[in-house]
Amino acid sequence: MADEFAKGLAVLTGGGLVWMVLSGWYTTPGFEDAQLWGAIPEGLDTYGQAAIALREVTAWFIIFGVLAFWVVIPAVQQLRESRS
Repeated sequence: MADEFAKGLAVLTGGGLVWMVLSGWYTTPGFEDAQLWGAIPEGLDTYGQAAIALREVTAWFIIFGVLAFWVVIPAVQQLRESRS
C-alpha cells in the first residue's frame, strides 16, 4: 500500500508542478489579477497552443492518476485478498 501511495504522490507533485508552471506562463495576466485560473490568451502560436493542450492533459493525468493509485488499485487488492 505504501508503494501505491508514493506513486500517487509522485503523480500529484510532478503533474502539479507541470500544471502550475504552464498556468503561470499562460494564464496569469498579472500579479494582482486571477493567478493560474485566468483566461487563456488569444492568438497563441503553435507552441503556446501545445502548452495549453499539455496543461489540460496534465490536469486530467493528475486526477485519474491519483484516483488510480489511491483508490482503484488498493480497492482491487483488498477485493482480491477478501476473495482468497
